[in-house]
Amino acid sequence: MRFITILRVLLFPFSVLYGVIVSVRNLLYDFGWLTATKFDLPLITVGNLSVGGTGKTPQIEYLIRLLQNNYSVAVLSRGYKRKSKGFVLGNSESTVLDLGDEPFQYHQKFHKIHVAVDGNRVEGVKQLKVLQPNTDVVLLDDAYQHRKIKAGYQILLSSYDSLFYNDFMMPTGNLRELWWGKNRANSIVITKCPEHLSEKEQTKIIKRVRPAKHQQVYFTKIGYGANVLGFKEIALNQFIENKLVLITGIAKPKPLVAYLESLGATFEHLDFPDHHHFTEEELTTIKEKAKHSKIITTEKDYVRLENEISELYYLPIETCFLNHKSSFDQQILNFVKGL
Repeated sequence: MRFITILRVLLFPFSVLYGVIVSVRNLLYDFGWLTATKFDLPLITVGNLSVGGTGKTPQIEYLIRLLQNNYSVAVLSRGYKRKSKGFVLGNSESTVLDLGDEPFQYHQKFHKIHVAVDGNRVEGVKQLKVLQPNTDVVLLDDAYQHRKIKAGYQILLSSYDSLFYNDFMMPTGNLRELWWGKNRANSIVITKCPEHLSEKEQTKIIKRVRPAKHQQVYFTKIGYGANVLGFKEIALNQFIENKLVLITGIAKPKPLVAYLESLGATFEHLDFPDHHHFTEEELTTIKEKAKHSKIITTEKDYVRLENEISELYYLPIETCFLNHKSSFDQQILNFVKGL
């Protein structure tokens, strides 16, 4: 850890250079010298200023649940670490290798929506309009820095334990762009908050965020399911009575680890990098452990492991607003309605 800290300090000049390059690019778009493509249907971006771990997946799922019963919803993602190329529209034959773990999770979970992947969001939306012309709204997953496309509503996420105003540009820190990039957002959502975050603490954070007049700051927490799902459905309080092995391949597993510990669960934690593709050797190790323990993982990891591990379980999560949920919902609905 000390070595990593020293290395990040030594790389500070590169952070300054990177910050300048990104800022110049943003200014070119802000002043119209670089053109962003606009579409004649509602586009909602969910993204962040930092690298990974802010809760984009549960936020996208929140929007899907809010909209899917009244609108034809499509989700467009890059499909990070997928094996396919170009534009892919999910269908009954699609696999996690075709779409990537997070898009495949949406595809498996929500049958009323369309899920597509394309590294070029502009081309992706064009393809969706041709192949799914009745689409009412497109959710752009992790596209806050994708300035080539003009979204009508942008949601910026920042994790409570790593707020953007305390961070630095990569590689010294984790920021993809400097903090004033937050001004493009319509709503700023502070994610992964403690359950009982006081209004006083919320006010302190809002002052540090310095929202523009057109912006509202919201606070959310992770809500955990009462049951684990997968091989079969088991009540969580009953499941944690077993000897457990926790498998994670996400950016920030700490909240899940802390939650299981708070319930009194005893487990061995095998921690892998975000979006990790498990090797045969790693799968063999996990299968050996499964002979003596229950294997629990995240939902995102589950879609990559379900065909490899016979008795596998995951704990579902969702975004829960601490307050002002109805205000957030109404803003989204008004935007989609064109109000």
